Amino acid sequence: MIRIGLTGNMGSGKTTVCKIFETLDVPVFYSDIVAKKLYDRKEVKKSIKSEFGHSVFTDGIVDFKKLAGIIFNDSGALNFINGLIHPLVFEEYGKWLRQNNNKPYVIHESAILFENGLENNFDKIIVVSCPEEIRINRLLERDNTSVKEIKKRMENQMKDDEKERRADYVIVNDGKKFLIPQIIRLDKELREK
Repeated sequence: MIRIGLTGNMGSGKTTVCKIFETLDVPVFYSDIVAKKLYDRKEVKKSIKSEFGHSVFTDGIVDFKKLAGIIFNDSGALNFINGLIHPLVFEEYGKWLRQNNNKPYVIHESAILFENGLENNFDKIIVVSCPEEIRINRLLERDNTSVKEIKKRMENQMKDDEKERRADYVIVNDGKKFLIPQIIRLDKELREK
């Protein structure tokens, strides 16, 4: 089984690409979804409360908007959260891998794969690439936030060209180049390895 890491900056279309891979019977591990569920764990809540206090909670639940307001403006706070959540995500990924070990390849989707030095956990890396202007417009529609807030969050991600340089494969999602043929071609190549 080939372990693929799939990444791309916010708004690049990683989820859309992963959904297409899923239609081709490729299992996809969505690290962001798994990470969000981990915030419900008692020990995670306790660590967050001791680090940030009660202000990042609403009715006993981590308020992601309040937490994001802190961590995207404080690299120490971001490092704390990453250090808390990412090992737990990889623990869940290990369990998931064992359940899907009969497939030719699997995909682990993560927005900050390179930023967290995770690339060595995978056999190949796919980057979903998209121009920043298109990504900002997608995020404005999706997240109901401001351009200023989006750009602040984007500062925590590696530039597209650097991600592309470090990747084994690049899928271009610029609204001009068709996604499905790129993915089908890549799927065929990965199944033949």
